[in-house]
Amino acid sequence: MSSAEKGVVAAGHPLTAQAGARVLRDGGNAVDATVAAMLTSFVTEALLTGLGAGGYMLVAGPGVRPTLLDFFAQAPTRLGDGSEAELYALEVSFGDAEQVFHIGPASCAAYGTPAGVCEANRRWGRLPLRELAEPAARLARQGVALNAAQAYVAELLVELLSSTPECAALWAPRGRALREGEIFRSDELGDALERLGSEGEGPFYRGDIAAAVCDWLGERGGSLRPADLGGYAAIAREPVRVAYRGRTILTNPPPAAGGALLAYALGLLERGPSPPTLGAILQAMRSAQAERNQDFLEGLSEDGFLEHFMSSRLGSTTHIAVIDGDGLACSATCTNGECSGIVVPGTGIHLNNIMGEEDLNPHGFHLHPAGRRMPSMMAPTVVMRGADVELVLGSAGSNRIRSALLQTILGVVDHGLGVVEAVEAPRVHFEDDVVFAEPGIDLSGLGPETRTVRFGAPNLFFGGVQAALSRDGVLSGAGDPRRGGAAVLA
Repeated sequence: MSSAEKGVVAAGHPLTAQAGARVLRDGGNAVDATVAAMLTSFVTEALLTGLGAGGYMLVAGPGVRPTLLDFFAQAPTRLGDGSEAELYALEVSFGDAEQVFHIGPASCAAYGTPAGVCEANRRWGRLPLRELAEPAARLARQGVALNAAQAYVAELLVELLSSTPECAALWAPRGRALREGEIFRSDELGDALERLGSEGEGPFYRGDIAAAVCDWLGERGGSLRPADLGGYAAIAREPVRVAYRGRTILTNPPPAAGGALLAYALGLLERGPSPPTLGAILQAMRSAQAERNQDFLEGLSEDGFLEHFMSSRLGSTTHIAVIDGDGLACSATCTNGECSGIVVPGTGIHLNNIMGEEDLNPHGFHLHPAGRRMPSMMAPTVVMRGADVELVLGSAGSNRIRSALLQTILGVVDHGLGVVEAVEAPRVHFEDDVVFAEPGIDLSGLGPETRTVRFGAPNLFFGGVQAALSRDGVLSGAGDPRRGGAAVLA
């Protein structure tokens, strides 16, 4: 198996990937490595994920029933009596495109990462959670220097990071956002990670940490109640399965939206020749985008929705991808949205802004009933070739997640690219009747009537794919340079 005897880890930060690889070398499996990498990412990629975030984990491989563990954010109880705060709108420029985010106490949903970490460790882990959490806790107390990618995120979110005194103390202590090479450090986050390792998720949902979060939000007009956290649990689901070019693609099922739309696009492309043309790819993207209507979003929570949807038509986020030496695959995507700006003193938690994400609330805010899992675009994915794992991947990037994953899969499967080439290849994205494109994409055949936005360079707007590949007995990995990703062999 080449030099990667223990496995390969791809993640959004070099230290995140190194943490996972270290666990593989110490005898942990792919899930142990993913958990350790996740906990480390709460420090190294703290503006994209954290203890106040939510996510998904897909596990597949020899001897394991493919399972999607859902620990995404859940809608809180909204009283609607006028006591709750309004969302605060914030415009962020990506240079060639702009996006509006909504933050503040009203944007915070019930978080899921503490529950997800613990449930994954109980179900599939070999190593004790305390052992996996200790290095991350130590790193939080020591601090980590921001790399270029994380500093760019901080620069984009500077207004958010200065929106509350508690957030500014961590991220803008000099009246500006931390810059590349400057240190992010949090003793409270270190303490919280240590408690998660030793006590499990209890304090975060039914104990003193949960009480502190709800009290802090309640005093500021937030909707999150003790019952919202007390009733939260990670949920095991059957993955979406779609056939493509002799493979089986496993991805995120409803009530998440991204996996169903990715599977739909692949199903459409399966009907045509390989490799698909740019026109065919864009048409698949258009078709998937058109399906994301009110009926689709309402139907996601209904039993049997996926089977009906597929049969009737086909007749900031961070990701970690791992394959271990036994062929077990683990793919985990987490997000804090862009963060809410709400840092709860004494807890180490920067809460998510999922209830303020336009991408997840396209038909209006505060429409989801209490307790409903939000319809995320995140889609941790595994490509199976027979009984063996071929490709493990996932991405950040809101609505761009499914297009980034689609093009990476096409690169590996249809074009035979290596994983690095597939991840780094230029991308397109279709949304709101506009084709967005990176340099290297030939748009000349689309016609003058097509609205296009050409980026001057590869950009994190197009997602951040982290992927691991097993081909001919050799493991390889790729971290997306758009978001400072890295891959480490163990």
